[in-house]
Amino acid sequence: MTTSINPVPPQPTGQAAELVERAAGLVGMLRDNAARTESDRRVAEQNINALAEAGLFRLTVPRRLGGHETTLRTFLEVGAELGRGCGSTAWAATLINVCGWLTALYPEQAQKEVWGADPQARVCGVIAPSSTSRAAAGGQVVTGRWGFASGCLHSQWALLGMPVVDDSGEQVDQGLALIPMEDLTVEDTWHVAGMRGTGSNTLVADEVFVPSHRIMSVTRAIEGEYPTEYKEEALYRSAFVPVLALVLAGPQLGLARGALETVTASLAKGKGISYTFYDRASESPSTQMQVAEAAQLIDTAYLHLMRAADDIDAWAGAGRYMPVLNRARARMDTGYVARRCREAIDMLLSVQGAGSFAEVSPLQRIWRDQETGSRHAVINPAISTELYGRALLGIEEQVTPLV
Repeated sequence: MTTSINPVPPQPTGQAAELVERAAGLVGMLRDNAARTESDRRVAEQNINALAEAGLFRLTVPRRLGGHETTLRTFLEVGAELGRGCGSTAWAATLINVCGWLTALYPEQAQKEVWGADPQARVCGVIAPSSTSRAAAGGQVVTGRWGFASGCLHSQWALLGMPVVDDSGEQVDQGLALIPMEDLTVEDTWHVAGMRGTGSNTLVADEVFVPSHRIMSVTRAIEGEYPTEYKEEALYRSAFVPVLALVLAGPQLGLARGALETVTASLAKGKGISYTFYDRASESPSTQMQVAEAAQLIDTAYLHLMRAADDIDAWAGAGRYMPVLNRARARMDTGYVARRCREAIDMLLSVQGAGSFAEVSPLQRIWRDQETGSRHAVINPAISTELYGRALLGIEEQVTPLV
């Protein structure tokens, strides 16, 4: 059986606590704007401005370029806090921040093109290589369409998957192109049941030239080979796929916590149970047990989320690339968090009853957001479980290259 020894995880700093507090301070406003964010199908500008002012779009930007360069644990804590207020806002902010992390893996020249003139610049992205390319002097010319570009309505740059080809047109690598949004068009395609406010529309490129320094090899990145010259920056030594997967669980933890807060607040006001003798549902043992079980599921999700975050942070801090077994476990943890949060919300909906699905109830939006977000392809609990099982059994052939 394959085993590995984990380095000691880094301890949280004062800055980390401050960033989480800033996020917590925005929860009330995000809740107030959640219905508008959903109906407009884009994050409310008040939310965007508040996040920018609080520095919460710069979690992963290098300090040397005006960012916080925080740990993955702090990143996830912030995402979970934002998710308590609005799932769509938390999701968009998470994707923008993880794309900031990806951008910091590029050569310094590319990083300065993004943040040199505008330290507040935001980046969105789609990893899937849904495009065609042709070789050109000094780079590649890209044409394609990339769906589900969360945060694209609030970004100035985009990271887009592409095939890298040689002069004969033969694919030699899979790349990730860094392209200014002004070179792209946005098609309004995001009409969905949940996470409506993320604005995850389709980006379109038509014969866009991308210089070589703005194309990163995804194949090499999966193995920890990043082109950044700043090898001493621990955050940008973090394992590629585990980071991209795990960050998606932060908003889901926040959604589950938001559901628990909503239900317990309703119970505190004296909500009863229809067609029973319980005038106050909180006095019913069945209600007490269900609330306790939901809270325990949420706590379990948190423990797995932070175990995985600390593991990623620790290996990066030690300057050693995360072993396959640990990377597979992080994928497993991501799916596990999604499942536990989904179960907790389902239980809380039962406590609240059919009223949960009234349009005025935030629970129905929380439910739809989590059900949608937890179906992201990288989260897929069944695939993650299979992947981890293979790693535990030492089977080298995997079901996906994204480990």
